[in-house]
Amino acid sequence: MFHDYSNKSLELYGKEKGVIKTFNIFDVANRDALSTVYTPGVGAVSQEIFKDPEKASKLTLKGRMVAVITDGSAVLGLGNLGAEAAIPVMEGKCVLFKKFADIDAFPIAIKTQNVEEFVQTVKNICPVFGAINLEDISAPRCFEIEERLKKELDIPVMHDDQHGTAIVVLAGLINATKVVGKKIEDLKVLINGTGAAGTAIGRLLLLYGIKNIIFVDSQGSICRTRAEINKYKKALVDESGENPQCDIPLEEMIAGRDVFIGVSRPDLLTEKMIKSMGNDPIIFALANPVPEIMPDEAKKFGAKVVATGRSDFPNQINNALVFPGIFHGVFRYGKKEITDEMKLKAAKALADIVENPTSDQIIPDIFDKKVMLAISDAMRE
Repeated sequence: MFHDYSNKSLELYGKEKGVIKTFNIFDVANRDALSTVYTPGVGAVSQEIFKDPEKASKLTLKGRMVAVITDGSAVLGLGNLGAEAAIPVMEGKCVLFKKFADIDAFPIAIKTQNVEEFVQTVKNICPVFGAINLEDISAPRCFEIEERLKKELDIPVMHDDQHGTAIVVLAGLINATKVVGKKIEDLKVLINGTGAAGTAIGRLLLLYGIKNIIFVDSQGSICRTRAEINKYKKALVDESGENPQCDIPLEEMIAGRDVFIGVSRPDLLTEKMIKSMGNDPIIFALANPVPEIMPDEAKKFGAKVVATGRSDFPNQINNALVFPGIFHGVFRYGKKEITDEMKLKAAKALADIVENPTSDQIIPDIFDKKVMLAISDAMRE
C-alpha cells in the first residue's frame, strides 16, 4: 500500500525547527566545572593536541563526529533543490547515524556547485570531523569530488548515494539469486540509470564477478563507441562482458535479461517489458519516492523478486542498512579509508544475516540489531 508521509514530515520538522539538537555531556554546575570544561583548564587540552595532532581524535569530538555534507544538487529523487532545501535530508541522515550506530553527525550544506570551491570548503572544515559522508551531489561532479577528497584528506570519505546503495543492492542480489535458483555469476543484468548510484552499483557488481551487465541511460544502451561518453560510463562498459549496439531503447534491451536494476524515473517499466525478460525475473525498482513500477504490478506481470527504495514495501534497498555500520567500523578500527574490499565484505555480511531468503525477504530489517555490528566488523581488514 502506498503511504504519503509528506504532511507527517512537515509537521515533525516544523514542531522543533528540525530533528536534531546538541546536548552537553558534562554538566557545568559550578565554577570548578566551568574552569575544567572551559578556560583555564581547556588550554592544556589544546596544548596536547598542538604537540600531537593525532590526539584530537581522542580528546575531542573529532573521534566520533561525521560531517554529512551536500551541495543540494541532487536531493533524493527531486533534483537540484539547492543547499537550503537539502538541510532536512542531511538532518534526517544525522538522526540515523545516532539511532543505529550511536555516532554523532552534523549536517552541512555548502552553497556552491563549483567542484573546486566545494572541495576546498570541505578541506577547510575537516579538522573538526573524523569522517566525511557526502550526500545528494549530482553526477558526474560527485565522482570527481569524492576522488579529490579521498586523495587530499587523511580521514575516511564516502559518497553514500553511490556506495551505500551499491552495497545493499549487491547483498539483495546475492539473496535474490538463491530464491530464483540461479548462479550470480551467470546473471544477465540491465542497469537503467548511470548517475551516482547506477555507476557505483555497476562497478561493485563487476568487482564481485557479475560481468554480463548492460547499462542504459536516457539515450538508450551505452556502447563502447558512443561519441559522447564520460570517463566513468566508459570505464563501466569497458569492464562489462556485454557490448551492445549504441542507443537501443530500454524496451528492446530488457528482453531476456534476468535482472533489472532501475535508478532512473517513476512508472517506467511495463507489462510487456517484464514479460520479455528471462524466467523468474528480479526487479530492483529503486527510483524514489515513486519506483519504476509498483511491486504488486511487477509481481502480477511475472517478477519473482521485487525490491524498491521504499520502507512501506518488502525488500527495501535502503543505504541506511550500511552507512551507520561502515562509519562505526572505520572509527572502531581506526581506518583512514573505505576500500572496495570493505564494501564487498559488507555486502556479503549483510546478505548472510538473512538465513533463508524468500521472495519477500532478501534484505534484513533495518531495525535488526545484528545489522550494524555485522557491517562494522566488515571494516576490519
